[in-house]
Amino acid sequence: MEVTVYILRCSDGSYYTGLTRQDPEARLWEHNNEPIDSYTARRRPCTLLFCESYDRLAEAIARERQIKGWSRRKKEALIRGDYEALPALSSRRAGRAGD
Repeated sequence: MEVTVYILRCSDGSYYTGLTRQDPEARLWEHNNEPIDSYTARRRPCTLLFCESYDRLAEAIARERQIKGWSRRKKEALIRGDYEALPALSSRRAGRAGD
């Protein structure tokens, strides 16, 4: 079973990190169209910026939690694929928690 961790950019510029067992584009459609009161429903439209797939659900959940705890700048480095910048953007190292 493949599980995908994804990052969306919402219309207000915020990022939403989630995971899904379905195709990420199908999940994006749900975020943009389902009549559910949720974080993304109040910030439509959303665009898909990043995806990572995992074979094990536990790994995907751990990765989603990790990314959710990251600063905006660190998420943006991940989205850009700038993996070398990630260690320097840790909150403790950068001295700018919640940036």
